[in-house]
Amino acid sequence: MDNNLNKRLVMTFKTTDDKSVSLSIDDPREDITETEIKTAMDLVVSKNIFAPGGADIAKAVSAKVVVTDTTAYDLVL
Repeated sequence: MDNNLNKRLVMTFKTTDDKSVSLSIDDPREDITETEIKTAMDLVVSKNIFAPGGADIAKAVSAKVVVTDTTAYDLVL
């Protein structure tokens, strides 16, 4: 049995066609600040380099760090 703890920063945006889209970053820094996250999200919006489903990202909506704890079993008894 092997335990594995993973963290991911999930940033959610609205597109110009009013759909939600998320971008995620694995293993964000432990000391990342809300200001840094907001600045990065604003940069994603202003640079307009992503067009999910053909629609531009219009605004930042939310961000959260998601922690998952995975337990793998080798099934050898």
